[in-house]
Amino acid sequence: MSSPIRAVIFDLDGTLIDSRADIARSANRALATLGFAELPLETISEFVGDGAPKLLERAARIAADDPRLSRLVAAFLDDYAAHPVVTTRVFPGAREALAALAALPLGLCTNKPRVTTELVLRALDLERHFRVIVAGDDLPRKKPDPLPILHLAEKLGVPAESLLVVGDGAQDIEAGRAAGARAVGVRHGIQPLEHLLSANPERVLESLVELPAYVAGLGSS
Repeated sequence: MSSPIRAVIFDLDGTLIDSRADIARSANRALATLGFAELPLETISEFVGDGAPKLLERAARIAADDPRLSRLVAAFLDDYAAHPVVTTRVFPGAREALAALAALPLGLCTNKPRVTTELVLRALDLERHFRVIVAGDDLPRKKPDPLPILHLAEKLGVPAESLLVVGDGAQDIEAGRAAGARAVGVRHGIQPLEHLLSANPERVLESLVELPAYVAGLGSS
C-alpha cells in the first residue's frame, strides 16, 4: 500500500455524472412497455451500479432467466440511447479533477453498456480525458469482479497496486481492492451511502473537488 499512485480509474454513474433521472426514465418506459409497474426515482436509483440486466431484473422483480428480461433490457437500451443526456449533468468538481490529474494516465471503468457509455461521454465531452475505457459488456465479468480493474492496469501499463479506484458504490471499492488497488469513495453518488460504506473504502470524499489533493498526498510518479 506504500506504492505511489501512477494511474487513476474512475467509475462513471454517480461518480463523474448524475444520471439518475435519465436512467429512471428509460427504465420506467421499458417497464411500462412490457406491462410492469413503474417505480419512483429513488427506488430505481438503488438498483443502479451492476449493469442494465441487473437493473431491469431488480426493477421488474423477475429472475435472471426470465425470458422477458432480454426484452426489457432491449427496450431500456433503445430508449436510453435515444435520450442519453436529457437531464444528466457532470458533478461539480469532476471536470476540474480530471484536468488536475491529467499528468497521470486516467481510465474509466463502468458497468454501463458500451453503446450508452460512449453516447454519454461524447455528449458531455468527457471521453477525451481517458486513455482506456472499460464498459460493462466489454469483458466476461464486471465489477465487483476485479477483472476490469486488472485489465485497465495492463492496458495503462502500471501495476494494480499503483492504481487508485474512485467510485460511489460498493462494486467499485470491492473490485479495486480485489485487484490489489487502492480505492476511495465519493459521497455524492447515486447509490445509497450505506452501500458504499459497507465496502470500507480507505476514504470517503465529499466530492471530487478533494481528489487531486488526496492523490498528491498519496504521492505519484
